[in-house]
Amino acid sequence: MITKANLKFLKDLSKNNNREWFTENKKIYETQLENTVEFATELLELMQKHDHIENASGKKVLMRIYRDVRFSKDKSPYKSHWGGGFQRATKQLRGGYYFHIEPGQSFVGGGFWGPEPSDLKLIRAAIAADEKGLRKILNSKSFVSFFGDQGLHGEKLKTVPKGFEKDDSALDLLQLKQFLIRHDFSDTDVMSADFAKKMNEAFKAMRPFLDWMTYAVTHDSNGVPLKY
Repeated sequence: MITKANLKFLKDLSKNNNREWFTENKKIYETQLENTVEFATELLELMQKHDHIENASGKKVLMRIYRDVRFSKDKSPYKSHWGGGFQRATKQLRGGYYFHIEPGQSFVGGGFWGPEPSDLKLIRAAIAADEKGLRKILNSKSFVSFFGDQGLHGEKLKTVPKGFEKDDSALDLLQLKQFLIRHDFSDTDVMSADFAKKMNEAFKAMRPFLDWMTYAVTHDSNGVPLKY
């Protein structure tokens, strides 16, 4: 489980985001990093029971706490959160899972952050061909229980995509350039003994959506698998 001391470390880091403080508290960082790796390891084991995940270990799941500040106006050297990503195995399983642990702002997310133009074209064609199938997933009880009834999130076109009409019933989906879903957790959730299980259930609820999208970007309009 993620400990209270772990969240306290992140709070303290957000208030003292400098190398001097971090160096003085390096042992605390290492202790809380170990706690987070143990959590990620448990979560990875749970996820491997219902999806094919490439990450070799919980440690490989976690992202570095050190920020790349070369092209950022914010020169804070450290992230004040833990972040981790699970990669679905091979090109035949698309989409990804992400978790974010930060006091008051913890969540899980997933989906397709920035599809290539060729993939986006395939996704839109699949939406046009199977709008009902996608909406059935987005409106399902398990999906709505975790991700609400607002559907997908992400950047959208302000205009009608090329090749479609403004009165298309799927226009709200066709205008999307990103296809993202998210579920928030309270600090109480984060520190609960079954937090890994709760997070895993949210990821399981994403799976039908990820599978639908995977089919869209790995098959042509006739349902023939694409070659890579």
